[in-house]
Amino acid sequence: MAAQPLFVSSGNPVIDRRYHWALDYLMRGDAEAAADILAQVVETAPGFATAWFALATIRERLGDRDGAVAAFAAARDADREDYHGARLHLARLGVGEATPAMTGVYVRRLFDQHAPEFDQALVERLDYRGPQLLFEAVRAHSSSRLGAVLDLGCGTGLSGAAFRPHCDWLAGVDISPGMVEQARAKNLYDRLEVSDLLEFLASESGAQNHLSIAADVFVYCSDIAPIATGVAKVLAPGGLFAFSVETHERSGVQMQESLRYAHGADHVRAAIAAAGLQLLQLSEASTRTERGEPVPGLVVVARL
Repeated sequence: MAAQPLFVSSGNPVIDRRYHWALDYLMRGDAEAAADILAQVVETAPGFATAWFALATIRERLGDRDGAVAAFAAARDADREDYHGARLHLARLGVGEATPAMTGVYVRRLFDQHAPEFDQALVERLDYRGPQLLFEAVRAHSSSRLGAVLDLGCGTGLSGAAFRPHCDWLAGVDISPGMVEQARAKNLYDRLEVSDLLEFLASESGAQNHLSIAADVFVYCSDIAPIATGVAKVLAPGGLFAFSVETHERSGVQMQESLRYAHGADHVRAAIAAAGLQLLQLSEASTRTERGEPVPGLVVVARL
């Protein structure tokens, strides 16, 4: 899932019109003319992050890697909250931070944009089955009815639908208001919050959750450890933490072409250990497909 281009005005209607004029050329198949116009636009308005980002993507399409890198860097510098995700594209191209943290505004925009058609896109087009895999993994380690379940990055409620019949209390939290709105409409959750995950976990008092789940959440997090540590603080004694990640054969964390993070098994094990959790399961599993091929992943279960 990729974000559509975000337009943030330059503040000058004349410059904005030239930006849209460039996109018209691009739509008609003349990428070189579009790049030329955008180069003129950013020369006139060097703080116009949207134009820099568009110029970067067009230059990359034209095979001008160095030019694309320079434009992505300019977009990053003009857009400190990284609405456009320029830092991620630089990482994808092997420049700058290898695994930069995604900003909250970028993730929120990405999911708000796709919320209305999210379920159809994920389940029907990408054969998504993360919630089912997590449920099966949890059941392998706990056959009794679940008490309180916390769904981190709950999205539209796909995981909530899988766990709701088997728990007494279901809470969900997501950074995207649009996704939470979709989840609320399903009437699955006893509690729903719009929040950054780390901020939410830090604000929670008491260790009351028997299970915390995070289905395909860490593909948007460069480091699992802080959230795992936060989860450990809100788990009841003996509580479980179950989650899925995309993975790769090497060590550490890697930014993929999809702008999603892949976590090596070593990183997962280290994060679980640092949180004071006991690793119960780390098994290979694919939660979705990409271009018809299974995306390598891991399903993980740990206990406090």
